[in-house]
Amino acid sequence: MERLIVWTPRVLSLLRIIAALLFMEHGLMKVFHFPAPQPGAPDPLPPILLVAAWLEIVGGALLVLGLFARPVAFILSGQMAVAYFLAHASQGYWPALNGGEPAILFCFVFLYLAFAGPGEWSLDAQVRKRP
Repeated sequence: MERLIVWTPRVLSLLRIIAALLFMEHGLMKVFHFPAPQPGAPDPLPPILLVAAWLEIVGGALLVLGLFARPVAFILSGQMAVAYFLAHASQGYWPALNGGEPAILFCFVFLYLAFAGPGEWSLDAQVRKRP
């Protein structure tokens, strides 16, 4: 297992990139109906969902690049906490039954990234390396 430790910063980058791409998809579905309209999303979007969608698109893109990753991840973690309590918790206690599992998972992945940083493959890491 010692050999795996050297890969930690790179795997952290992979977690950030994949989570951000999946997150962006939710915003793209709300705003651009790509790759399809988001099931259950009203059309037109109410202002709170429009703001959420643009946070998902822009914040997700920044996280894919690893640019301003810590503050962006912190903001997106908060967005997902709010989303869980506004949209899912009122539907029942159990996340598996109220549809809140993705919101909780995104919330804690982003919270982890806010503390752990973006990993080796990020623009933030490249800026830190400059003399």
